[in-house]
Amino acid sequence: MALKLYNLRPARGAKKNKKRIGRGDSSGHGSYSTRGQKGQRSRSGGRGGLKLKGLKSGIQSIPKLGGFKSLKPKLAIVNLDILAKNYRNGDFVDASSLWQKGLSDSKYGVKILGNGTIDKKLTIAGLKISQSAATAIVKAGGKVILPKKKEEIKKETAQKA
Repeated sequence: MALKLYNLRPARGAKKNKKRIGRGDSSGHGSYSTRGQKGQRSRSGGRGGLKLKGLKSGIQSIPKLGGFKSLKPKLAIVNLDILAKNYRNGDFVDASSLWQKGLSDSKYGVKILGNGTIDKKLTIAGLKISQSAATAIVKAGGKVILPKKKEEIKKETAQKA
């Protein structure tokens, strides 16, 4: 016999008939209709679940959230020892040179931190930098040019006008 849509059937025992309650004693679920005898739950409307809690107890039952996820964009971090390995004496370091050397891939900016040592004269421009990293670069004979803040740019444009 060929398999066609009209002769498809579920496997034996796969489908079970619904329990028909309250359809007479001969059905097996008549008279009390599986509700037992007397009591609140034997009557209609007797199975109302939990009622609304008060606001305070409702809030207390919710588990505490573990911290939060900041929406602030994250800066890429570059340490001094990485700069010492990848740059020569007298080189200019900015976001594009870090990107070209594959040291940062962040589109939100870079921050230089003071882990490690440096003995090369580097000029660092337009990057955020920690206090310890800035002092280490200046001690090595380098130069740090900090990025201008929005307030400084507004003051300069107001003075020119």
